[in-house]
Amino acid sequence: MVKMTHDELLSKAEECFKRGEYQKAELVLNEFIESDQSNPSAYFYLANIFHMKGEIGKAIKAFNKVLKLDPGHTDASISLSVLYNDIGRYEEAKKIFDTANERVKTPSAQHGLEDGHVNKKFATKHFEIAEMYMSYNRFDEALFEFNKVVKLDPFNYEARVKIAKVYAKKGFVSKAFEELRKLKNEVPSYMPARVALGILHYGSGNILEAQAEWEKVLIKEPANEEASMYLNLSKTATETVL
Repeated sequence: MVKMTHDELLSKAEECFKRGEYQKAELVLNEFIESDQSNPSAYFYLANIFHMKGEIGKAIKAFNKVLKLDPGHTDASISLSVLYNDIGRYEEAKKIFDTANERVKTPSAQHGLEDGHVNKKFATKHFEIAEMYMSYNRFDEALFEFNKVVKLDPFNYEARVKIAKVYAKKGFVSKAFEELRKLKNEVPSYMPARVALGILHYGSGNILEAQAEWEKVLIKEPANEEASMYLNLSKTATETVL
């Protein structure tokens, strides 16, 4: 049997990983690492496999190995930051994330940092942080983070709905209406914007306008449970008053 070269082993591991054959990929990666402990890509794939298997300690160790070999590996930095955050090591998570975030702003940064894939990873992290701020009613910080999400990932429409909700929480209802109407006009097919607009109308006492938004959602998506629930609740409340 012909022994595979280093490049062939790594290529085989990548193929197995992409096909979801993680056990096979792990075996090939371990074989590769036995003879070459200097390749960050091998450790990065291995770290992701450990993460998916729930072996957090091993995943952290492998991601740290990637960063030791290649301090500029942004994907590993983000992944490690998320892991630290998940297990409550918030200071370490923030330090790693901030370092990677600064690196993205540097023109000499490598690893395709302008690539949308990486931007989406950062957007996901900022969204996570924004949600945390929201849970503690720290609306200014939440707004700042949600706006970062939209800049990094313009197609993250959920973040735009969240921005409107933050404005409403802060008492800037007209600004919230403006955000949702803009999103509704730009992306007519995005029903959550209409649902949220209906809720905002309802909270402002505009019952008919609220019901009209939810009815339009149900015309497009008859199975939309959220729109159906709000519409039924609003009609029940109106009948009770009458």
